[in-house]
Amino acid sequence: MAFSLLEILETTFRPFLPARFRHRAPTVAVVRLAGAIGAVMPLRSGLSIASVAPMLERAFGMKGIEAVALVINSPGGSAAQSHLIFRRIRVLAEEKKVPVFAFVEDAAASGGYMIACAADEIFVDPASLVGSIGVVSAGFGFDRLIERFGIERRVHTAGESKAMLDPFRPEDPADVSRLKGLQERIHETFIGLVRSRRGERLPAEKPDLFSGAIWVGAEAVELGLADGIGDIRTILRERYGEKVRLRTVPPSRPSFLSRLLRPQPFSPEVRIDPQDILAAIEARAAWARLGL
Repeated sequence: MAFSLLEILETTFRPFLPARFRHRAPTVAVVRLAGAIGAVMPLRSGLSIASVAPMLERAFGMKGIEAVALVINSPGGSAAQSHLIFRRIRVLAEEKKVPVFAFVEDAAASGGYMIACAADEIFVDPASLVGSIGVVSAGFGFDRLIERFGIERRVHTAGESKAMLDPFRPEDPADVSRLKGLQERIHETFIGLVRSRRGERLPAEKPDLFSGAIWVGAEAVELGLADGIGDIRTILRERYGEKVRLRTVPPSRPSFLSRLLRPQPFSPEVRIDPQDILAAIEARAAWARLGL
């Protein structure tokens, strides 16, 4: 486990200080989780278990912390990556016996809200967008476009469902039915997770709570999706006193070797992968669905 130079010096020399100087102000580790959730690419910065796990390990590994605070700003994304991040936070919180607070900025929607549910308490801004507890799949159909230009699509598979929802072929109702079945199972998992974490704070009757709808801050509190209105500095000062220290965990930096070998801007070797462009468009669309 890696610690900062300041933490090492504090731990080493504190026993030699006079008693009046040994008292430490309460410390809270802060992890910022911002962006769409899914594969991280050159043109798409975002969240995945691979990019987030090192920050979480460092945060929960800080000596003498009172809590870990998550600052969340995400429109959602991959259900699997969201759940993996959620589980890692819960495992570390239970191992270290440290409370977790979540503070929502613009949004904690869909997978972003799933991650927020890893916290023991969730706080929002009055203008935050919260919820979107549902599952969505979007794509394009190019079959008529390639037909117009006389292009023939050739696909050979072993397994009748292997080319399900191929965007270059007409949509098959059987494929859509299969997709909806998968979405329903993921949705049920999401609903169960929210119920297990929010418990009695959720209303007994609210038909559209899990419909994929979103709510602003005060509504989210009324519905039990959040616990209160407030920002990280104000809430943590109320909990741990005016002298509480907020220690932000920086994102992991690429290794020196990977930075050395990375193609330089404007180099002939620089290539833009179409997949990166599509990923960036998808991330922008995820924010646009929230009106942001």
